[in-house]
Amino acid sequence: MMTITNADKRTNLICLTVAIGGLLFGFDTAVISGAVGLIKTQYLLDTTREGWFVSSGLVGCIAGVLVAGMLSDRIGRKRTILVSALAFFISGIGCGFAGGFAELVTARIVGGVGVGMASVISPMLIAEFAPADRRGRMIAYYQLAITVGILLAYCSDAFFVATVAREAWRPMFVAMAVPSVVFVLLLLRVPESPRWLVARGRKDKALEVLNRLRPMVVAEKEYAQIVGAAVRDTDRRVSLAMVRMPLLIGILLAVFQQFSGINAIIYYGPSIFEAAGIGGSNALIFQVIIGVINMLFTIVAIRWSDKYGRKFLLTTGLSGIVLSLVLCGVLFYTGHTQGIFLLVLLLLYIACFAFSLGPVTWIIINEIFPTPVRVRAVAVCTMALWIAVWVVGQFFPWMLAKMGAAVTFWLFAGFSLANFVFSWRVVKETRGKTLEEMEEVFVAPH
Repeated sequence: MMTITNADKRTNLICLTVAIGGLLFGFDTAVISGAVGLIKTQYLLDTTREGWFVSSGLVGCIAGVLVAGMLSDRIGRKRTILVSALAFFISGIGCGFAGGFAELVTARIVGGVGVGMASVISPMLIAEFAPADRRGRMIAYYQLAITVGILLAYCSDAFFVATVAREAWRPMFVAMAVPSVVFVLLLLRVPESPRWLVARGRKDKALEVLNRLRPMVVAEKEYAQIVGAAVRDTDRRVSLAMVRMPLLIGILLAVFQQFSGINAIIYYGPSIFEAAGIGGSNALIFQVIIGVINMLFTIVAIRWSDKYGRKFLLTTGLSGIVLSLVLCGVLFYTGHTQGIFLLVLLLLYIACFAFSLGPVTWIIINEIFPTPVRVRAVAVCTMALWIAVWVVGQFFPWMLAKMGAAVTFWLFAGFSLANFVFSWRVVKETRGKTLEEMEEVFVAPH
């Protein structure tokens, strides 16, 4: 019993360590909210250059997603995530000590590369380490880490604005270098993925890793499944064409996650809070409230994803998301945006997203693909997610101006309703199955 407990602790520690990639991801994407106004004033940015500065991170992110698959298959999951941690560190220092706007943008692109790589490799590596009966909660650590990173960025931004007289944006970015260093040091103690080791022919090392993370009997059984699946996949030469259904599921879940309007609503949130009479123009109050709700309800997913299943969380959360978006649209349509009801609906939306679409999308994407194509398939799904982020970010202001807030909220509700039907009818439950067992469910015959 003690051996099982120690093995569980080691596995948990590894997954928590790898999840720090999500914390850096969240910090990097959120730190810009406090810095962009200061940078715009200092460098006298027009709207074009301001937009380029904000979107430059997304350019790097797409590049990071594109290289993550190739790099991970070639040099391993662990070394790839170390590269992403190094990119975060270089970005934080580079932004903090940038001599001009061009250097600042370059450093942001480097940070975006780290975000893109981490968004592919961190949750996937957790999926490959986690035991089947706790894989959902362990992948959800990644989403929880993102919410913690966002909250830390908001708090550090507020601290430096209050305490630094000139160029407060510089220490905002430098602060990101601190968790980057911690991340690298902790990663040095993380072993390589047993599944990647088997794929590279290093079977003895894979079994050694599994024996450290599982009781001996369980380790040998899992090792036999991994090796058997590797032999089977070699014989039938698994390709992306053979995983059409899981690829469709992964891409649509990723796109639907963003078409629920989560980023747009968070950006629009301060004015909603102001309309509800809470916080006035103080955006920090809004950000902290949203950050805390987001973090707390992600813990719900950690506790429930393996107990009740992925589909239950998805359909339950999407029901609340559709309801809150429809009612928000009604309030804007009728002009009743003053008061507490709008605030409550917004917080309901954030809570439902935090325990369903936020973590469960990452969970499913990272557990439904066979090992030979997992990193490439996850990269495709993650790329779809980032493209959806760009689409919403580009068209949301236009939608508000041309169609109005009510129609915009109803449009997001429509996409979320489509996601509900898709999750209910098409998405398959993955709770409790090993990664190798899911190949029998999802991989098309050769």
